[in-house]
Amino acid sequence: MLQDFSSVTLAEARPSVVATERLTLRRPTLADVRTIARLANDRRVAENTRRLPHPYSQDDAAEFIRATAALGSETVFLIEHDSGPVGMVGIDCCKPGNAELGYWLGVEHWGRGFATEAARGAIDFFFEEFEDEHLYAGARVTNPASRKVLEKCGFQWSGVQLHRFLALGSSTPVDCFRLSRAVWASLKSWSSARRMR
Repeated sequence: MLQDFSSVTLAEARPSVVATERLTLRRPTLADVRTIARLANDRRVAENTRRLPHPYSQDDAAEFIRATAALGSETVFLIEHDSGPVGMVGIDCCKPGNAELGYWLGVEHWGRGFATEAARGAIDFFFEEFEDEHLYAGARVTNPASRKVLEKCGFQWSGVQLHRFLALGSSTPVDCFRLSRAVWASLKSWSSARRMR
């Protein structure tokens, strides 16, 4: 299953790397499959992420990498700290004018500020590369840590909606947030993120 996937396609689809103070955001490759599966295969991660199944296998990770490379409507970065993966962050642009930020970290990396730093790097990438005026995000109402990440990044609460979570097999309330380009520009001083090609 892994052999039929072209790494050349991946390289062409996502050539950018974003560097923050402590993190490197880069495209995931098949070499990352085992680590992604290990980090994502935790119910605490899956229950706070709409699209992660639980359990999460290496085949799930390979399929995810294949899909994100083929779609082109999603920008996905592997989050690395000290050359080791700690999670994922990305922007889903499949609905025009309704781009959405998403992220998750392996449990052992929670509480170290990585989610905020990675989110800021992805947000900078989004507003520098795309012309959208708004970026959206959500956090389960039972996940105050994720809500705090979004607020630190300048997102403003816009209401509550029900969203389906694959690992839960049901819908659950989600706090919805929006970040405007104008607010992002006023907060841009947060970041020492830089792009590399």
